Formats: sequence, structure tokens, C-alpha cells
Amino acid sequence: MKIAMLARNPNLYSHQRLKEAAEARGHELDIINTLRCFMNIASHRPEIYYHDKKLPHYDAVIPRIGASVTFYGLAVLRQFEMMGVFPLNESVAIARSRDKLRSLQLLARDGIGLPVTTFAHDPKLTDEVVKLAGGAPLVIKLLEGTQGIGVVLADTDRSAKSIIEAFRGANINILVQEFIKEAGGTDIRALVVGGRVVAAMKRKGAEGEFRSNLHRGGSAELIKLSPEERSTAVRAARCMGLNVCGVDMLRSNHGPVVMEVNSSPGLEGIEKATGLDVAGKIIEFIEKNAKEGRTRTRGKG
Repeated sequence: MKIAMLARNPNLYSHQRLKEAAEARGHELDIINTLRCFMNIASHRPEIYYHDKKLPHYDAVIPRIGASVTFYGLAVLRQFEMMGVFPLNESVAIARSRDKLRSLQLLARDGIGLPVTTFAHDPKLTDEVVKLAGGAPLVIKLLEGTQGIGVVLADTDRSAKSIIEAFRGANINILVQEFIKEAGGTDIRALVVGGRVVAAMKRKGAEGEFRSNLHRGGSAELIKLSPEERSTAVRAARCMGLNVCGVDMLRSNHGPVVMEVNSSPGLEGIEKATGLDVAGKIIEFIEKNAKEGRTRTRGKG
């Protein structure tokens, strides 16, 4: 099988592991810099060029599209889809998950547990937003933030109002969420592949840090999920229409709540914490499902 991976940095642990796993199973995997592609958008002969050469036919494509290049990356991925190449995750599903507000609305529609979340445009509604979210402490998030960047904890109503007014005054869109104190600065990352959880880890933030992202100095360890947590992760993946994703959850007093569904989850932390071959599971899924012209968008909206 011939597989393309859309990724800007071929040396990242996740990308190297996927390449190793594919080659160990007898496949050929080419890592293609997303931004070096250009496209011929034609009705009957859609083509993709890389540097100055037309790309050959691939059986499958693995999109590892960074948040900063989402627009162009999804355009390239759609071109592969037009050419009948099987996408590990479809462009429409990635776009759905990258929009934090839209993804939360879809998860809420499907009855999946979420923290209380508020969103408003008018800075004059700040008091109402803070009250509706349950009052401080509150978590304030930029809609475009990743890896914990653009996430602020407001300890008091006054500080929450100041932060919200500052962001909205600069015309920056934000979400305001309740702070799940009982989570104790930890969260759960469940890795879903093909409709089932293949690995899970608990992440804990560094000392004095409420964000548990490993990129911010957090630590990770193996965790056993409850049946409800496992079901929540699978349902969240299905809601987004993602074949492969990382579902981030918190343990709240009223059950698991989903914070984010990541369409390009990193593999280093979860493979090292669990000792599992997650990359191999992903390649196995491609082997079983990659057929020309076959796409499977399960989610709606």
C-alpha cells in the first residue's frame, strides 16, 4: 500500500512512528510538506503537485495538519479526496473539530457531557456571561488556541470580567467555562481509532499549573477508564466524524466532561505512558478501510 502523510515537520515523534509502523507492515509512506503542495482543480482530472512534480497515486492519506495551516491543509486534503484517496480523517470532520464553538455545540446536541460553557459577542454582556457560567473561578479560552495556549484561569469574578472585556474589546472571540475544581489539575486523553478506545492516559499539570498539556511540562501515566468514560470518548469521536482522534476529558462530580476532540493527536506521550503501539493500530485501521473513493463521514452539522 502507498500512503501519503501531510505534515510540515517529518522529524516529529508522531510522524516518525507512523512511518516506521507503516514500513514495518510492508507499506510505503511518503511525508509531504502540506504547504509545498499546489493543486490543479479540474472537473475530470484533479491533480496535486509537490514542488514541481505531479504526485503519484496513493491508496490513503494521513492528515497531520497543524492548527496554524488549517485552511490550506484542508484544501490539499480535499484535493486528495477528490482524487479518490482514502483519508484517515476526512476534511469536513477535521474542520468540524477545529472549530471549538461548533464542536461543543455538536457535542451538546448529542447529549455528551460538557462543562458549562458560555459565548457572547457584546462586551456589555460580561456580567451575564460570568453569572451564567457559574461565577469564578472560570476558564477563559481563545477559540483559536492550541496546546494550552490562550487558556486563562480567572480566580475572581472581577478578574474574569476584566479578561473578558479585554479580549472582546480587541475583537477576539473567547469561550467562558466553569472550572472543574474536583479534577485536581488532571485530565484524561483517550485515543480513539476506528470507533474504539485503543489507549488512555491521565495527564497532570506541572506544579502550580492548572493546564495539563504535556507541552507545558505536564506528566502522564496509564489510566483505566470507566465504562462511562470509554463510551463518552467513542461517542465524541463519532459525533465529530473522526476515525482517529484524541478525546480530552475531565472527571467531574457529574461524570466525564469533554474539553476537546483533537483530530491530530500526538503519539509520544500516550505511547510512552501506556507502552502501547498506537501508531500500529492506526496503520491497521488504514489497511482494513482504505479503498479507493471510500470516505466515511459519520458526524453531522
